[in-house]
Amino acid sequence: MCLAVPGRVVEITGEGELRMGKVDFAGVQRQACLAYVPEVRLGDYVLVHVGFAISRIDEQQAMETFAALEEIGELSELGAPEDVDTGPPASDEKGRREGRPGAKG
Repeated sequence: MCLAVPGRVVEITGEGELRMGKVDFAGVQRQACLAYVPEVRLGDYVLVHVGFAISRIDEQQAMETFAALEEIGELSELGAPEDVDTGPPASDEKGRREGRPGAKG
């Protein structure tokens, strides 16, 4: 499954094809390439897939996506802070096969 995760741009460096940004994902900050979204400014929300911001979204869309990710337990895979409730860990065979954190085995 491919997943693009919403985050808020908190820093921008470089320009053109080398435009990079620090993106905040519910308290976890990571670098992302901003070359595909030249219109993005500080404070904007973007969808990031494998280190590349692929589109700009509004805050409401970002919050709805975070809620959905939290509901299905995917925020833990982002390294979300412990104060974010990501639900119970997987403890079944499927969880082990998928490499989900907390799966027994």
